[in-house]
Amino acid sequence: MSNRIVLFALFAVTLLAWYALTAPSAEATRDPMQHFFQQGFNNLPDEVAAAKSGGQQAILIMFEAEDCPWCAKMKATVLNQVAVQDYYRKHFRILMMDVNGDVPMTDFSGQEMPQKDFAFQHNRVRATPVFVFIGLDGKPMVKYTGAARDSEEFLWLGEFVASGAWKTTNFSAYQRERSGGKK
Repeated sequence: MSNRIVLFALFAVTLLAWYALTAPSAEATRDPMQHFFQQGFNNLPDEVAAAKSGGQQAILIMFEAEDCPWCAKMKATVLNQVAVQDYYRKHFRILMMDVNGDVPMTDFSGQEMPQKDFAFQHNRVRATPVFVFIGLDGKPMVKYTGAARDSEEFLWLGEFVASGAWKTTNFSAYQRERSGGKK
């Protein structure tokens, strides 16, 4: 009889181990470099055309720096979330720009400049990360500075822009409303 108990216990442990290895996690994740950001053209008029053809509402640019710990935190805890990636990809064309980058890019007026000049001169980016939503008309919509607290807050930011709420209120008020006044 003790052999049966040992075999049953071994079977149960094996089954639990298999389930732990194969069960989906509570929050699925994917590489943000492949599933959040899109390969850019470094030409904002071309980005608008791509967003229009993709049925997206705006362009989202994440201004980042290579040594920025908050940028890394966003990528590791928020931008890697499947729900965030799917929502943002549906509504926005998503680009990344280096605030220290010398890579040439073309702004909405057709002027070519390094990414760092576009970040600082055109968007007043002084700290990172900064998320700038730009309408398909080339006009800025919303600027969000800093890392979001979690994926829920970042999804609310996307909803804030996609729903048009940004036209009548600020993001803090929108957050309070969405959270029932808790945040």
